[in-house]
Amino acid sequence: MDIPRKLGILIYTAVPAIVGGGIVYHFFGSFVQVIVFEILLVLAALGIISS
Repeated sequence: MDIPRKLGILIYTAVPAIVGGGIVYHFFGSFVQVIVFEILLVLAALGIISS
């Protein structure tokens, strides 16, 4: 996979990280769940990039 495609995937995952983090915080009211959500999102993005 070429570098522009990898960067595009990382940028594409930034939107769910920002919006999804706000939604998770709204429902749970704690940053612990937001951090867990962000870690899962990063692992998914790295899994897509490494394949």
